[in-house]
Amino acid sequence: MESKIIRRAEALEYHSRARKGKVEVIATKPCKTQRDLSMAYTPGVAEPCLEIAKNPEDAYVYTAKGNLVAVVSNGTAVLGLGNIGALAGKPVMEGKGVLFKRFADVDVFDIELNTEDPNEIIKACKLLEPTFGGINLEDIKAPECFYIEEALIRDLSIPVFHDDQHGTAIISGAGLLNALKIASKKIDQVKVVFNGAGAAGIACASFYLLLGVRKENILLCDSKGVIHDGRTDGMNPYKARFAVKTSARTLADAMKGADVFCGVSVKDCVTKEMLRSMADKPIVFAMANPDPEITYPDAIAARDDVIMATGRSDYPNQVNNVLGFPFIFRGALDVQASKINEEMKRAAAYALAELAMEDVPDMVCRAYGVEKLQFGRDYIIPKPFDPRVLLKEAPAVAKAAVETGVARKPITNWEAYVEELEKKIFPGREVVRKIINKAKKDPKRIVFPEGDQEKIIRAAQILLDEEIGKPILLGKPELIRQRAQSLGLDIGKATLISPDEFPKLDTYVQKFWNLRKRRGVTHRDARHLVLQRNYFGPMMVYMGDADALVAGVAQHYPDTLRPALQVVKTREGSRIISGIYMMIFKDRVIFFADTTVNIEPTAEDLVEIAIGAASMAKALDFEPRIAMLSFSNFGSVKHPQVEKVQKAVRLLKERYPDLCVDGEMQADTAVIPELLNTQYPFSDLSGKGLVNVLIFPDLVSGNIAYKLLQRLGQAEAVGPILVGPEKCIHVLQYGAEVNEIVDMAAIAVVDAQ
Repeated sequence: MESKIIRRAEALEYHSRARKGKVEVIATKPCKTQRDLSMAYTPGVAEPCLEIAKNPEDAYVYTAKGNLVAVVSNGTAVLGLGNIGALAGKPVMEGKGVLFKRFADVDVFDIELNTEDPNEIIKACKLLEPTFGGINLEDIKAPECFYIEEALIRDLSIPVFHDDQHGTAIISGAGLLNALKIASKKIDQVKVVFNGAGAAGIACASFYLLLGVRKENILLCDSKGVIHDGRTDGMNPYKARFAVKTSARTLADAMKGADVFCGVSVKDCVTKEMLRSMADKPIVFAMANPDPEITYPDAIAARDDVIMATGRSDYPNQVNNVLGFPFIFRGALDVQASKINEEMKRAAAYALAELAMEDVPDMVCRAYGVEKLQFGRDYIIPKPFDPRVLLKEAPAVAKAAVETGVARKPITNWEAYVEELEKKIFPGREVVRKIINKAKKDPKRIVFPEGDQEKIIRAAQILLDEEIGKPILLGKPELIRQRAQSLGLDIGKATLISPDEFPKLDTYVQKFWNLRKRRGVTHRDARHLVLQRNYFGPMMVYMGDADALVAGVAQHYPDTLRPALQVVKTREGSRIISGIYMMIFKDRVIFFADTTVNIEPTAEDLVEIAIGAASMAKALDFEPRIAMLSFSNFGSVKHPQVEKVQKAVRLLKERYPDLCVDGEMQADTAVIPELLNTQYPFSDLSGKGLVNVLIFPDLVSGNIAYKLLQRLGQAEAVGPILVGPEKCIHVLQYGAEVNEIVDMAAIAVVDAQ
């Protein structure tokens, strides 16, 4: 689990080092020349001003308004620090801006207002409306926060959201939905106790009503006890809404027989005895921060059937508001919603609840230092660093806005919208998404020899769900089904095959023996080998019972490739097989070849490698522009290695005159257009656009280059993609993650197409 130990000196150094604070303003348009300056300011800026004057909605076209949120606070209820004032609360508001940007690419100005008068805050927000696409109210004490939000929602035409109220409500609401599933309890029958009647407590109670909890089943407590009918001490209209007839007067009274406890109050107010007095399978959300109403160790010691959530990251089921506000505003902004209504909040909670039931990517598990996260008692809420939250929650919120009529810019193509969201956080995924979409048009049969491996089973589920391909899993079918079931997966549509039970086994053995009998393989050897899955898989492709093979997640590259090449030969006209990595950078894609197979390629080999890489680039809808790499630029160095590349370039140009290729050249010459165009204008690549295929002179340089860029250059490496076999054979990196397996499977499908 993630450590919560944050030392004072470390925190102060983090906020004060280098540029002070945590945010800065970055220009999104160039301002390098006099012309740029004239466009950014006078006289060019007059044109959008005039357009907006004619049509105010054009502010969303010509300004940053549509992606800009104000985080507004007066510092009267900052975290657990209380009323520390607007200025002291500024670090929190800056932090909020960081989270908006990091998780949903929403820009923020933090605005700290030096007043405790709610009417002054309302007036300020109204005056700021032209600047922003939305307002996030933050750390304003109750009950003023209710009055402020209600007034602004009523009077403004942009979304207003008080995160301290609704954030906790929405995230804990998602957890409640899933906890009730695990406890086999119905939401309209459970008794719920709330402790804390401030902004978050009242918002949670109100939101749980929206989810289906019955009002008569709610008891709301504050520091003076149960809010009951007839009580006058410490009351306000918002508390009064939850006053009920009851004999309970203390929190201990209220918790007897309760199914759910929701705490947004103070530490240590719940004892083990109080927890033991609750109903079977109690659901306890102890969300006081940083110290909960009852600690996680005490709760599980008191009840082994408890389903527990806290606000802490070092225990399971963290109720973290960052799961809500960035994505809720993302969805609201993208449809230019006039408000964030109850339906949008409910859609957010249901989206989070549904996501927690899905298979969790390995990258998320790694981020939290655990081997596995799986829906159950200790995982009812998604993790904040799960990138799928954006892709699930924002569309759900946007769709609810459209369906309830508060969207001024309705979305019609939701699949395209999800792809746009994906590009915001993972620019490189756009390329992979195109490959996946191409695969979906004609899914092919993909055999996975390691069919009983957990990662393969999880990848197969994604292939089935998204209709990318038709997985064939090799292994004992009963074992595969058991493992799938233990992962909460349904791979019923996958084909499961045990080689020793395959009806065509004898035919496979005979065919393999015919292929290898002059290589010292006896008929008995052939049967022994074909029964091995990394031979049986290639045989399925060879015999036409599968369209492609993807293997290697649990064994090293040579051990996977060697059996496949004993079955599948090179394509007609090819002498060698080569390996390509598709390197995905933030703003471009480059194919690296050869990175995995040929240690010392000859000039003729380099020609084949280049042609294979160009063919693969074309298959994936890239027009190849090929640079043949060396440590020399167009003859600047005399060396046999340079001469080899020069010869390969000559042969390529002679045999494939229409191919856009040149060299030999150094790597920086190839990838920096200004360098190529100014210093080597004679090059056939000069002025032709970005080079997108790099052919390395040997395996050493190619392998080193892709690994360095993958690990240090923040490039996503998709591959290795094998080029040259007569059938579609693709080998994974040892230990590949589930998303990498899915990506390679999509490439295999496109290759088979």
